Parts: sequence; C-alpha cells; structure tokens
Amino acid sequence: MFVVTITYTQPIEAIEARTVEHRAWVDQQVADGLILAAGPMVPRTGGILIVRSGVAKAELEALLKADPFQVHGLADYVVTEFNAGKRNAALEPFV
Repeated sequence: MFVVTITYTQPIEAIEARTVEHRAWVDQQVADGLILAAGPMVPRTGGILIVRSGVAKAELEALLKADPFQVHGLADYVVTEFNAGKRNAALEPFV
C-alpha cells in the first residue's frame, strides 16, 4: 500500500482555482479502484491519498503526474510505500 502526501507549494487561491479538476482526477482514481481514501489535511496545507497495493511505485508516481495540482506546479508529492502487516479484515481485497 501507499500513502501519498501532497503539500501545497502555492497560495490557497491557486489551489482553489484547480480544486474541481483535482477532485475530478481523484474521483476517477477512486472509481478505478486505485485510491482507497483521499482528502485534505487539517489545517488545509495539502492532502493525503491512500493507495491500494498491486501497483508499482514507479507506475503510481507516473500516474500522479497527471493530477492537475502537479500538472500546474501547485504541490509537491511524497509517495511512501508500506507493508500493511496489521490491518482490518475489510482491507483484504486491497492489500
């Protein structure tokens, strides 16, 4: 599994101008079954994506380049891969 940490690098006004596009991109990844959970940090300085297993890190990093926040240079992304050794049984199909 992966945790993707998105950190805004531009003022919130620039982020808000692209939020609809970003959320549409996220919605597509959720519909495709890649992203399990996503949302803004509190306070809103970025966001978090929880990504299922079964994708290579390099493939995920390439896919993230299509996120409008990254396309328009609005945020930095850190992809952290982890082994979900302890997990709720409901997650079994995703790890």
